[in-house]
Amino acid sequence: MARPAGNTRLKAARMAAGYGSQQALADALGVGVRQVRRWESDTPPWPQPEVGHTLTRLLGQELDSLGFTPPGGAVMDRGRRGILTSTAVAVGLAAVPTQAVGVQPASVAADFEAVTRAHRRLYWSVAPSTLHPASLAHATLGCALLPETAGQTKQRVASALAETWLLAGRIEFFDLRDAQRAQQTWLRALQAAGEADDALMGAAVLAHTAFIPAWAGDREAAVERMVAARTYARRGPASAELLAWLDAVEAECETRCGHTRTALHLIGHAEGVLEAGSEHESPEWLDWFSPVRLAAFKGNTQLRAGHLPQARTTLVGVLNALESTEEKQRSVILGDLAAVEAAAGAPEAACGYAVEALDQLERTWYAMGMDRVREVRRTLAPHQHEPCVRELDDRLYGWGTTVSALAR
Repeated sequence: MARPAGNTRLKAARMAAGYGSQQALADALGVGVRQVRRWESDTPPWPQPEVGHTLTRLLGQELDSLGFTPPGGAVMDRGRRGILTSTAVAVGLAAVPTQAVGVQPASVAADFEAVTRAHRRLYWSVAPSTLHPASLAHATLGCALLPETAGQTKQRVASALAETWLLAGRIEFFDLRDAQRAQQTWLRALQAAGEADDALMGAAVLAHTAFIPAWAGDREAAVERMVAARTYARRGPASAELLAWLDAVEAECETRCGHTRTALHLIGHAEGVLEAGSEHESPEWLDWFSPVRLAAFKGNTQLRAGHLPQARTTLVGVLNALESTEEKQRSVILGDLAAVEAAAGAPEAACGYAVEALDQLERTWYAMGMDRVREVRRTLAPHQHEPCVRELDDRLYGWGTTVSALAR
């Protein structure tokens, strides 16, 4: 028989908040580890008021969303109440109906998954301000369906719901530059993955959460989340692509924190993993990674390490190898090539790549691409009176570009 999963909501929230072990959370709360162990069991006792208040503050959710049932209150479906409440807050709904309307047929899982797949494909071309509310609305539907399904159907809906929240968090972090909101959204994704017992999706979500501390320069927190992601991946079976992507994520985190030598080692390991291959197929949702994307990670790390000739060669190869549909990534690569030329003391070449990136951003907005261009412009300050830099400024601060950037 399958071993009981316990309170997966609290486990997921603990991991997402950076507490990699029950002992770590116990230390933060000032309680014994046995207490945390009881909370993460199948029948978690309601915490004492003071400890419960601290627990909600540390993990960012109310107790019922963390899998606790109020003493003496009506017994609710733990997954339904927690997920619905969180989603209502996320999308600004005044209320979400909570009454059950009966058991849904098995076909509901395939229908819900079909929309999730469509959103996955639309991410690469649809404006984030358009796709984001649609993905949140789809998540709301998934939350309503969960308590009305059972068995494998419920598991499939929960897994697709986790992917939907993962996508919403990606939009919030990479496109809308709202790390705090992405953290909460990815927490919901991790909780849904827990309900589905989808270890690989859990690994993907945890790896995404590592970007948040890495962007803030908190290497210890980023590495801890990557350890958790790799732990989930081992429960797999994980494909070579997924394992290599985890290396690439950790490499970017190390690069952001100034450890480029470690990052290059991780990228080399990822290249070896891809070359060796695996008998396991990649999850369908792993559409944001490929050998070309790994090379893009490598080029950026080489740039930040000061290996300019190598970075130029790598990034030009990536640019030539990108598919026509990878428009968002194209703006990032052009920005990195601009940074290479700026660092090499070639402002005209740098401005040329930066203008190409702006052309791409006018077609397909991507905040990460614009960040690259702005970073290049800052490095060109010593050349700001040269005609090429002034021409770049005219494009960078034109009415259309400025209004578009502010609107997003």
